[in-house]
Amino acid sequence: MAFQLTRDIDTLKQYAKTIRINVVKMLTEAASGHPGGSLSIADVVSALIFGVMKHNPANPKWEERDRFIMSKGHCVPALYAALSLAGYFDEKELLTLRRYGSRLQGHPDRIKLEALEASTGSLGQGLSIGVGMALAAKMKKASWRTYCVLGDGECQEGQVWEAALSAGKFGLDNLTAILDNNNGQIDGYVEDVMPLSPIDAKWRAFNWKVIAIDGHDIGQILHALDEAAQTKGTPTLIWAKTIKGKGVSFMENNIGWHGKAPNREEEKKAVEELVDA
Repeated sequence: MAFQLTRDIDTLKQYAKTIRINVVKMLTEAASGHPGGSLSIADVVSALIFGVMKHNPANPKWEERDRFIMSKGHCVPALYAALSLAGYFDEKELLTLRRYGSRLQGHPDRIKLEALEASTGSLGQGLSIGVGMALAAKMKKASWRTYCVLGDGECQEGQVWEAALSAGKFGLDNLTAILDNNNGQIDGYVEDVMPLSPIDAKWRAFNWKVIAIDGHDIGQILHALDEAAQTKGTPTLIWAKTIKGKGVSFMENNIGWHGKAPNREEEKKAVEELVDA
């Protein structure tokens, strides 16, 4: 059966739950990875891949596809889980995460996996890539859109703001950035390490439209993505307020789970919580 998008919120919630469960299983098997930010972005990834974006698992390089860039590349397990669920590859391959020779590296590698648009992981670079893609679409008069997921700690990088300035200058209304604002990074809470506030005023000053949402509310995510697609003359930032480690009680808002994989006992407890949620 060909892949089809859905706007059914319960279905998209179920996809997000499956993404989270598979993230936990992948990281446990790999004994390495970043659960906190992978879990916080699962609802946004579900809404994008299964509810909004034009793409075709049978033809990953279809010219008219929308482009997705996971700029915070360490959280790519959430994207891998979604791509598998969409039919790009078998679910069993998820358990090869971070193994030598695997297509599923700890950070996105577009050479190994053609479903990926960009190799990311050096924080701050993804939005620049997205600006280039969106500008290329404008020059070609193409209808596809570009979506870029940023981490909040990542936005401490100067290159993010150079890219934001460029997107505003060129009026890239075909570019949507989603800020996963879970307030956690490897060194501590974002507001303690290097505050981003006021987030909305900063992005508006760079000529972006800003839409603030609950990043775990599928309905709000879909509405914001629709509003971004209808906005003309300016790029859009969707400011998604999220919970680091969302869905697993002992991981939520716990900085220690930024880059630590669960052991088998923790995996069991996490999966049980996610299944019962």
